[in-house]
Amino acid sequence: MYLQKLTLANFKNYETLELNFSEKINSFVGNNGVGKTNLLDAIHYLSFCKSYFNVIDTQNIMFGKDYFTIQGVWVKNHDNPDTILCNQKRNHHKVFKLNKKEYDRLADHIGLFPLVMVSPRDSDMIYSGSEERRRFLDSFISQFDHVYLDDLINYNKALFQRNKLLKLFFENRNFEADALEIWDSQLITYGAKIHAKRTSFILDFVPYFNHYFELISGKKERVSLDYESQLNTAQPGELLKSSLQKDRVLLYTTCGVHKDDLIFNIEGFPLRKFGSQGQQKSYTIAIKLAEFEYIRHMKGFKPVVLFDDIFDKLDDERVEHIVKLATDNNFGQVFITDTHQERIMGTMKRINSPGKVFKISDNTAKEIKF
Repeated sequence: MYLQKLTLANFKNYETLELNFSEKINSFVGNNGVGKTNLLDAIHYLSFCKSYFNVIDTQNIMFGKDYFTIQGVWVKNHDNPDTILCNQKRNHHKVFKLNKKEYDRLADHIGLFPLVMVSPRDSDMIYSGSEERRRFLDSFISQFDHVYLDDLINYNKALFQRNKLLKLFFENRNFEADALEIWDSQLITYGAKIHAKRTSFILDFVPYFNHYFELISGKKERVSLDYESQLNTAQPGELLKSSLQKDRVLLYTTCGVHKDDLIFNIEGFPLRKFGSQGQQKSYTIAIKLAEFEYIRHMKGFKPVVLFDDIFDKLDDERVEHIVKLATDNNFGQVFITDTHQERIMGTMKRINSPGKVFKISDNTAKEIKF
C-alpha cells in the first residue's frame, strides 16, 4: 500500500499544493518551521481522520481562510486507486469521503489505510500521564480491531453519563442507586472486553518491541514494557462497588480501564528517570517500528511509515540502524523529514534507494533531482 498523490488547499501553511510520491522513500527537507511536519500531518489525516498534533480541526485551517481540504490517492497492491477527501469548514462538521461517498461514522474509516507516525511528540508517552499512553494503545488496536473501537466508544459514553450522574446527585443532594447501576452494567461489560483485548495485545506485541529495540540499540540495554490495570487483580464490578463512596466524594469514576497504563523500564528502572535522551528516543522508535510490524502481520500488507525528525538526539550508530531499517525491503512507503538536505540525499545515494526528495520553503514544495 502506498500514497500516490496528495493535494492540499488552505491546510496550515499551504494555500495550494499537489505532490506525487515515490512508492518507497519520500523526504521533506528544509529549515525548522517551514512546514515539513505539516505534510506528514496531512497524510495522517487521510488515515485517522484527524491531526496527529491538534485535536481541534478548525485550528488547522490556514489563517484568514474559511476551510481546508486534504485529498489523497491510495493504491493497495496495485489495484484500482482509492481517493480520500477530508474537508473542514468553519462552523461545520468535518466531511470525510471514500471514493466520493461520505462516511456515516468516521470510525468506519480507521484501519483501512493504516500508517505509523514516529515523531518527537512520542516522548509524551514517557513524560506525560497515563492518558497519553492509553491514547497510543487505543489508536493502535483500533487500526485492526473495529469491535475494540466500538467497545471503547461505548465505554466512554457510559463513563461520561456515570460521571454526569455523580455530579447531578451532588448538586441535587440525593442519590439513586438504580440510575447509577444502568451505567455500571455497561462499564462492567465493555471494560472487561477492553481489558481482555489489551492484555492479549500486549502479550503479542512485546516480542516485536524487544526485537526492534535490540536492532536499534545493538543489544546494549535491557528494557521492558508492561500493562498495568486495576482489572489485573480485581473484577470490574467489585471495583465499582468498593469505590462508590470515593466516587461520590470526588464526583467522578475513579476505577476502571480508563485508568490503565503502560510501564516503561530500562535495566529494571523507570525509563523516564533513568534513561538518557538517546535511550528514551530509541525506546519510542522501537515501539513505533514494532507497531508497523504488528500491523503488517494483522493486515497482510505494509502500512505507510512517517518519520518526523528522527535523527535528533541519536548517535550515528543508532541513526544508521534506523535508516537501514527504513530502506530495507521489510518496509513499504516511507516519509522522512530532515533539516539537513545533504545528509538525507547522501544517505539515499549511498544505499542506492529509489525515492524522491522535496525541498520545503516559502509554503511550497519542490522536488530535487539527485
